[in-house]
Amino acid sequence: MKKLIFSVLILFSTLPIVKAQSDTVSADDNSQKASVHKNMVEINLFALPLKNFSLNYQRQITRKTTVGLTARLMPDGLLPFEKSFRSSIKDSTAKAQIDNFKVGNYAVMPEIRFYFSRKGAFHGFYVSLFASFAHYSASLPYNYTDSNVNKTIQLNGSVNSITGGFMLGAQWNIGKSVYLDLHIIGPNYGSSSGSISGHTTLSASEQSALKSSLDGLNIPIVKTSSTVDANGAKLSFSGPWAGIRSGLCIGFRF
Repeated sequence: MKKLIFSVLILFSTLPIVKAQSDTVSADDNSQKASVHKNMVEINLFALPLKNFSLNYQRQITRKTTVGLTARLMPDGLLPFEKSFRSSIKDSTAKAQIDNFKVGNYAVMPEIRFYFSRKGAFHGFYVSLFASFAHYSASLPYNYTDSNVNKTIQLNGSVNSITGGFMLGAQWNIGKSVYLDLHIIGPNYGSSSGSISGHTTLSASEQSALKSSLDGLNIPIVKTSSTVDANGAKLSFSGPWAGIRSGLCIGFRF
């Protein structure tokens, strides 16, 4: 009988240790579960027809908050939907400029998102705050008239912009780890500066005609200034910059 009582006492004395070990394992499992599936990578499907490659990475930092970074690249090339633009233009000179107008850009956009769904991050409606640091390049033949003769100078240059804004969106889980992310609208506003220039030999008459043409450009909001000499021309500009961010992304959570 004494042996039986002693054995029962030993059993009950070990239960707290077993329970503590069980709690530790359970806590570790919960910690591991909480540490997984906090990342997501996405590609913007709507940007692809525009020859734009846009990749986004999101990392969950609280139950309903993520931070992320979007990298966007559009290699130098003809205008997106160039044929549609060309068909709507009747002036042959303008069409020739469109045919040779090349653009490209790249940008990085850090952001923070706040989700409102009870399911937490990566689910439902969200609002994000973001900044955009972008670089745009352009190459175009610029036409002007000198003594009733149409002439062209090739201009190349770039624009740098810094903007900030907010975006409204919504996200849905459509598979085990696959999500759809709709960027409903993302207005942003900031500043820009840049220049385009061309190098060629210009006569006094050509310099005067080109200077008059560049000074006569009417670009809304943006401030422009031009310099023209016997070796070519340069058009500098600075001012506000605005944009709209939107798209439909497919993402993979891991």
